[in-house]
Amino acid sequence: MSDTQLDADVTVNAVGSSCPGPMMDLIGKAKDVDPGTVIRLQSSNEGTEPDVAEWAEKSGNELIDVVDRDGHWDLYVRVND
Repeated sequence: MSDTQLDADVTVNAVGSSCPGPMMDLIGKAKDVDPGTVIRLQSSNEGTEPDVAEWAEKSGNELIDVVDRDGHWDLYVRVND
Protein backbone atom coordinates (compact mmCIF):
# COMPACT_ATOMS: atom_id res chain seq x y z
CA MET A 1 0.00 0.00 0.00
CA SER A 2 2.39 2.67 1.22
CA ASP A 3 6.00 3.31 2.08
CA THR A 4 5.32 5.94 4.73
CA GLN A 5 5.95 5.60 8.44
CA LEU A 6 2.80 5.78 10.53
CA ASP A 7 2.68 6.34 14.25
CA ALA A 8 1.59 3.27 16.17
CA ASP A 9 0.59 3.20 19.81
CA VAL A 10 1.85 -0.35 20.24
CA THR A 11 3.94 -2.79 18.17
CA VAL A 12 3.48 -6.54 17.95
CA ASN A 13 6.57 -8.23 16.53
CA ALA A 14 5.57 -11.51 14.89
CA VAL A 15 8.46 -11.64 12.40
CA GLY A 16 9.40 -15.28 11.88
CA SER A 17 6.09 -16.62 13.18
CA SER A 18 4.14 -18.97 10.96
CA CYS A 19 0.41 -18.86 10.42
CA PRO A 20 -1.72 -18.40 12.50
CA GLY A 21 0.80 -16.90 14.95
CA PRO A 22 0.77 -13.29 13.70
CA MET A 23 -3.05 -13.18 13.65
CA MET A 24 -3.33 -14.68 17.11
CA ASP A 25 -0.80 -12.14 18.44
CA LEU A 26 -2.76 -9.28 16.84
CA ILE A 27 -6.13 -10.48 18.13
CA GLY A 28 -4.74 -10.94 21.64
CA LYS A 29 -3.29 -7.43 21.67
CA ALA A 30 -6.47 -5.89 20.19
CA LYS A 31 -8.44 -7.28 23.15
CA ASP A 32 -6.08 -5.53 25.60
CA VAL A 33 -6.10 -2.00 24.19
CA ASP A 34 -8.54 0.91 24.18
CA PRO A 35 -10.63 1.87 21.15
CA GLY A 36 -8.70 4.16 18.82
CA THR A 37 -5.39 2.44 19.50
CA VAL A 38 -3.21 1.86 16.43
CA ILE A 39 -1.35 -1.44 16.47
CA ARG A 40 1.62 -2.10 14.20
CA LEU A 41 1.85 -5.82 13.46
CA GLN A 42 5.23 -6.81 12.07
CA SER A 43 5.10 -10.06 10.11
CA SER A 44 7.25 -11.89 7.58
CA ASN A 45 4.43 -14.32 6.74
CA GLU A 46 2.97 -13.41 3.34
CA GLY A 47 -0.45 -14.78 4.32
CA THR A 48 -0.81 -12.26 7.13
CA GLU A 49 -2.04 -9.32 5.03
CA PRO A 50 -5.15 -11.03 3.58
CA ASP A 51 -5.91 -12.60 6.97
CA VAL A 52 -5.68 -9.24 8.76
CA ALA A 53 -7.80 -7.53 6.09
CA GLU A 54 -10.54 -10.16 6.45
CA TRP A 55 -10.40 -10.09 10.26
CA ALA A 56 -10.53 -6.28 10.35
CA GLU A 57 -13.58 -6.19 8.09
CA LYS A 58 -15.44 -8.85 10.09
CA SER A 59 -14.49 -7.45 13.51
CA GLY A 60 -15.22 -3.78 12.83
CA ASN A 61 -11.57 -2.75 13.10
CA GLU A 62 -9.63 -0.97 10.37
CA LEU A 63 -6.56 -2.01 8.41
CA ILE A 64 -5.05 1.44 7.84
CA ASP A 65 -1.95 0.60 5.85
CA VAL A 66 0.54 -2.09 4.92
CA VAL A 67 4.18 -1.09 4.53
CA ASP A 68 6.63 -3.42 2.79
CA ARG A 69 9.88 -3.38 4.74
CA ASP A 70 13.07 -5.26 3.93
CA GLY A 71 12.14 -8.82 4.94
CA HIS A 72 8.79 -8.13 6.61
CA TRP A 73 5.61 -6.10 6.46
CA ASP A 74 4.25 -3.55 8.94
CA LEU A 75 0.45 -3.78 9.08
CA TYR A 76 -1.25 -0.87 10.84
CA VAL A 77 -4.61 -1.64 12.43
CA ARG A 78 -6.88 0.77 14.27
CA VAL A 79 -8.93 -0.92 17.00
CA ASN A 80 -12.46 0.47 16.82
CA ASP A 81 -14.28 -1.41 19.57
